[in-house]
Amino acid sequence: MKTHVMEIQEGDRLRTDIFNQAGLHVLPKGTSIHKEEIALLIRQNINYVDIEPREDELSLSGLNRQDFTNRLKENFERTVLGYQSIFLEALTTGKFNQSMVEEKLQPMLEIIDSKKDVVSLLITFGENDTNLYTHSLQVGLLSYYIASWLGYTPAECYEISKAGYLHDIGKSKLRQELRNHAGPFNEAQIDELKRHTRYGYEIIRDSMTDEVPALVALQHHEREDGSGYPQGLKKDEIHPYAQIVAVANTYVEMTSPDNAKGRLGLLTVLRKVYELGFGELNERAVQALARHLIPQFIGKQARLSNGETATIVWNNPSDFFRPLVQVKDRFRDLAVERDIVVEDIFM
Repeated sequence: MKTHVMEIQEGDRLRTDIFNQAGLHVLPKGTSIHKEEIALLIRQNINYVDIEPREDELSLSGLNRQDFTNRLKENFERTVLGYQSIFLEALTTGKFNQSMVEEKLQPMLEIIDSKKDVVSLLITFGENDTNLYTHSLQVGLLSYYIASWLGYTPAECYEISKAGYLHDIGKSKLRQELRNHAGPFNEAQIDELKRHTRYGYEIIRDSMTDEVPALVALQHHEREDGSGYPQGLKKDEIHPYAQIVAVANTYVEMTSPDNAKGRLGLLTVLRKVYELGFGELNERAVQALARHLIPQFIGKQARLSNGETATIVWNNPSDFFRPLVQVKDRFRDLAVERDIVVEDIFM
């Protein structure tokens, strides 16, 4: 587990030998880390080390897939119900209890923090009915991962996840028929829907002492080229946390079923989000998402556009959205067979 030296806990053990930038051996594999070793690592300008899983992580990683999935779904449903309570409180009073956010979100983050196969999590989340509540939780969880991949501290990751969890709270002030609307929106409905960002800002400001989650609610539809709303902000004007939540929100929104087109596959969505990283969405956050998800597709089952079921065996470095797949006893290189694409990925 890659860990920043400032986040090492007393008694953590090195999983690998540590060398400095000059190639000199600093600490051997298996070393128990204490204050003296941390000081040595800092003096050697070593920022990250690979440590053995901690006991609490081992207890979760020791669960088989079904047990872990069951535990994940239980916590997911509990956290969704928590968000529903927060949403209904905001709907009736215009504010919510901040402690309830902490109480409902923290246990879920403790569960997902032990799960490094994020693709499996996304597939599991996709099995749930999609609504405003599940969408908000998925955005909060994916924001947590993106923040961690970008090198934010655990405390910062939690704050970013919380902001993602609350990003759509402003929709509590929209008319119920608009929230439940399933078909295309007309221009007047779109204008009304866009107001949820300002509503969210007001609700969070009235409910929390920290203004940052309110800014994220206000800015999560802003785009770096100025094409977003409500203020048409550009890259340097958008809060970094809002940039991360915008990427997570876009990804989760695209993976939600569309009444006309059905559900897009995870790899298809990732490619679309990746393309938005060249102008609209924050490039670093998009790159972190793609760089960490792509390797996790290996070994997953895929449904191809020609109707075949395949296993992804290798990511093509020249076009990682067109992997090498195995169909029974033969291989297909989708970078060569351009008429075939991966339509969906499952476990």
